[in-house]
Amino acid sequence: MPGEMVPERRELRASHEERDQAVERLTVAAGEGRLTPDELDERLEAALTARTHGELAALLADLPDAGPVWAAGVAAAAPEDVSRIAVDGASTKRDGSWVVPRRLEVESRSGSVVLDFTQAVTAAPTLEIEVAVRSGSVTLLVPPDVVADDVAVRDGSVRHQARPEPVAPVRMRIRMTGEVHGGSIAIRPPGPPRRGFWQWLLRRPRQVAALSRPPGPRETSG
Repeated sequence: MPGEMVPERRELRASHEERDQAVERLTVAAGEGRLTPDELDERLEAALTARTHGELAALLADLPDAGPVWAAGVAAAAPEDVSRIAVDGASTKRDGSWVVPRRLEVESRSGSVVLDFTQAVTAAPTLEIEVAVRSGSVTLLVPPDVVADDVAVRDGSVRHQARPEPVAPVRMRIRMTGEVHGGSIAIRPPGPPRRGFWQWLLRRPRQVAALSRPPGPRETSG
């Protein structure tokens, strides 16, 4: 049925940033008069504790322009066959829920390119990357379920700091070819997840250890 989320996508685990995106969309919807204050409170609590894309998508299903790719959840969101990134003395980054093409051509001249696959939407099991780096850098941030195990570039420097063996079922494999002159390529795990504003706002205060420990000998009343 049109509009239903692909089963495999529905079961994917949600990240901190994706929960923040849902919270932002809900807040905007309330400001537009689409949700009552009680409905907003209920959905915000559910969004902050959601575990999967399906749970988040259900909270946005009756709102127009859901926004994030995972929230649309429509199978028609097919990836491009070929996409090209070219920078000259600048920097660019692809992160969040961007749709990964089947083939990616990256050219960097005295610039930097960062490809973050942590929340990327992947439809094909393999991504072909062709790089041409001239005094620039290309960085791949790969979570445990994305494996870059086939890197064959000429010249330059390649630093591979990702896990040699995946700790989860492989979502996608990356094959990289091309050439690097006076530049570098880095492949590493992403950094720790960022705590969003709503998670910071609603966090529970820490309990003071001194208040929870039993009284010592001098603190016991006679």
